[in-house]
Amino acid sequence: MSKPTTQAVIGNPAYDPSEASHYKVIRRNNAMVNFDASKIHIAVTKAFLAVEGGSGAASARVRDLVSRLTEQVIEALKRRQPGGGTFHIEDIQDQVELALMRAGEHEVARAYVLYREERARERRQQAAAETPADVPVIRVSYPNGSQRALDMVRLRAVIDEACSGLGTAVSIDAILGNTVKNLYDGISEDELFQAPILASRVLIERDPAYAYASARLLLDRVRWEVLGEAATQAEMTARYPQYFRDYLQTGIQNELIDPRLGQYDLERITAALRPERDLDFQYLGMQILYDRYFLHVRERRIELPQAFWMRVAMGLAMNEVDRETHAIAFYEVLSSFDFVSSTPTLFNAGTLRPQLSSCFLTTVGDDLDDIYEAIKENAMLSKFSGGLGNDWTPVRALGSFIKGTNGKSQGVVPFLKVVNDTAVAVNQGGKRKGAVCAYLETWHMDIEEFLELRKNTGDDRRRTHDMNTANWIPDLFMERVENNAMWTLFSPNETPDLHDLTGSAFRERYEHYERMADAGGIELFKRIPAIHLWRKMLTMLFETGHPWITFKDPCNLRSPQQHVGVVHSSNLCTEITLNTNAKEIAVCNLGSVNLVSHLRAVADAGALREDSTPEELLAMMDGEKLHHTIRVAMRMLDNVIDMNYYAVAKARNSNLRHRPVGLGLMGFSDALLQMRIPYASAAALAFADISQEVISYHAIDASADLARERGSYQSFPGSLWSQGILPIDSIDLLAAGREHGVDVDRSQHLDWATLRSKVRGGMRNSNCLAIAPTATISNIVGVSQGIEPIYQNLYVKSNLSGEFTVVNSYLVHDLKRLELWDEVMVNDLKYFDGSVMPVDRIPASIKPLYANAFETDPEWLVEAAARRQKWLDQAQSLNLYFGQPSGKKIDEIYRLAWKRGLKTTYYLRSLGATAAEKSTVQTGTLNAVVSGQPKACAIDDPTCEACQ
Repeated sequence: MSKPTTQAVIGNPAYDPSEASHYKVIRRNNAMVNFDASKIHIAVTKAFLAVEGGSGAASARVRDLVSRLTEQVIEALKRRQPGGGTFHIEDIQDQVELALMRAGEHEVARAYVLYREERARERRQQAAAETPADVPVIRVSYPNGSQRALDMVRLRAVIDEACSGLGTAVSIDAILGNTVKNLYDGISEDELFQAPILASRVLIERDPAYAYASARLLLDRVRWEVLGEAATQAEMTARYPQYFRDYLQTGIQNELIDPRLGQYDLERITAALRPERDLDFQYLGMQILYDRYFLHVRERRIELPQAFWMRVAMGLAMNEVDRETHAIAFYEVLSSFDFVSSTPTLFNAGTLRPQLSSCFLTTVGDDLDDIYEAIKENAMLSKFSGGLGNDWTPVRALGSFIKGTNGKSQGVVPFLKVVNDTAVAVNQGGKRKGAVCAYLETWHMDIEEFLELRKNTGDDRRRTHDMNTANWIPDLFMERVENNAMWTLFSPNETPDLHDLTGSAFRERYEHYERMADAGGIELFKRIPAIHLWRKMLTMLFETGHPWITFKDPCNLRSPQQHVGVVHSSNLCTEITLNTNAKEIAVCNLGSVNLVSHLRAVADAGALREDSTPEELLAMMDGEKLHHTIRVAMRMLDNVIDMNYYAVAKARNSNLRHRPVGLGLMGFSDALLQMRIPYASAAALAFADISQEVISYHAIDASADLARERGSYQSFPGSLWSQGILPIDSIDLLAAGREHGVDVDRSQHLDWATLRSKVRGGMRNSNCLAIAPTATISNIVGVSQGIEPIYQNLYVKSNLSGEFTVVNSYLVHDLKRLELWDEVMVNDLKYFDGSVMPVDRIPASIKPLYANAFETDPEWLVEAAARRQKWLDQAQSLNLYFGQPSGKKIDEIYRLAWKRGLKTTYYLRSLGATAAEKSTVQTGTLNAVVSGQPKACAIDDPTCEACQ
């Protein structure tokens, strides 16, 4: 067979010839050559000819099959290095071998393997006969053009230090061997630092401990970039204090850091730094910090991890009287991962533009000036890393009369298209995508078209592919769904007061407008069966991921601030429920307690604790540590309000008047695993209840103490707090406004009577509690997101920082204890997309503990959320997972959420088609399990990160 041209080989979607220069191949003698796809084609062809010969029929079959296999190999290589890079010749051959096996060509694959083994034997014999002078030398190229021989002693020392303390789970030789294999003569200094990181991270699927080794190798590269020279972790103990002083000076000179940070007592500050905590990160967390959080000057990072945490702490303590003491206290809870502030706070604290708040909620008026002012406000708030929730209900519907032009309105949808494009254009300073969610009440005439905004079909001018949407549903609608009654749609210009009415007042006025419509007193209305609209809501939610289901009356009837306004929407992630109006943009400031770090020592083996009592669960929590962490955290969150940069005056006025904060939690699933409690169990419900009760108690208590020190928030008089009505008590207010009350457990275990009396004396914050998704900050500290169940036990996470193998360390520990953790088990988990259920070797006794989100009935998620909701003055970001969704099941779950008194829900996530690269461990490839991605939303959708 004649040698094919490169164009003939790669004329397919898997490979673009223009990309050839982006890829290089490292040969076995460490020489670097250009990637040539035709050589893969030739190798595969030879493998077939060696087995089948060159008959005409065989050649015709071979040609088609070889082309397809070549495409597969190229595509697999590209997935590993999407932006270009280097491949070792052995890695390419591994992919060829894998492609042959996947195609079922086992005889050809066997011949190919035997051929490779024979050639490897010949090379070993040749190497044994060579003199030392014949051994190739690897030289490193430096930016100044010089070259020096590779320092193998230092390379091994760096890898040795990265593995220190990780035990026998990690192998220095395995990382070193993989590293050396990917070195070549003339390698750049930057590539040399990157090589051991790449060598280690492909081993994470073997053992989660490699995630720590990989992070430490990345840390070595970060120190080299920040300090301008290599430095070991041992050296940093002495170097950190002086480095931190230099770092502050550099940041101030380059107008990145507020000069006031340089006025602290730096002796005290630098003495408090804990360099050893640099070793606590896993690879994903360290990479995210490096890519998106560390300050940089002209693309060169100037922050190391402990400088990052201290900069945030100092930025939040600048207005304190004893600022050093409080900065150190803030630093301690941050750097120990006990509490983490939200992403905007981490981005901007201590800088010259400290936009620290997470969420902004606005109401858009029914006037062209108001509409475009709201769009401008969206742009300004998004520019500085804020997530947005817009209430569009006041804007008149399609076909309604416009007196000023004697014409008819085009409705809400055309303006939402502008909002969508604004979010795309203003991308939060390039750090992450702009993100906004539009809310519309269920009685609005445009609701049916609003439901279709995220569809991929229809008039694209009336579609918003990048914007989130949510339904704002009054209880009356849900009651009519339950009763299979009719529902009437109105235009808000004819029924303007419905927007501000809730509960029984809304019911009375709505029914009044229905009578007016029947009598001819209202021109624009439409009557449809409520169940038809409900089904369309759920259908669109399943098909497009939007609009989300949120409930107006629970948000308002339980709001501590109902005396001064109305909650018209939630935020981007559905956990914030604050008042908005024409003069106030609601603002919330977020942070999350790491639940895992506040558990007492729990035995890590033995039977599952599915019947643990609330008292036993309470004893498992470190109440004293939790009390301390929450007091420090609430002080930090309150300081955000005063330190914050406000891009819009309406936001400043609102935040200073009401001072809301949202203390949440993360690591709930990890805490269950540590206590050996399955998510789908009565004990998990009890833990959701008791853990939230303790967090809420201490948060409210801390705000009351801050009020004694600093004064109550301005609008405190008349609030539910001032009447001694706490979140647990406000359930009665919601129950009184419903036909059938609220079906939720009301048990409690702490001394709320004493706290009630204390709260009547004053509160520093109008709202204290909200559970955000924590998508990014959980990754930084290495725990499960918010209140989420396990996603999968082994998978590859994709986000703005790249692709990262994630392995459930608790499962690995259990399987090691049972002597079941081996290469076969890794491959089984990869084959079954991270699920333990089909793996026969795993004992049935532990499988319930490791059931993933799609294997857990969503009813358990709703019930756990209901237990938390009773303690929250705001809401929680609750995703619902459906492994085998059906219209009936989805309907039941969302009705249950309403009946249990939940305020909001977030994404509906269901399993999509599987696209898993089921490779063997020996190939050394980064396993690309990309199965089970939710419909309409990736598991780490950047829009979820606007809050955290």
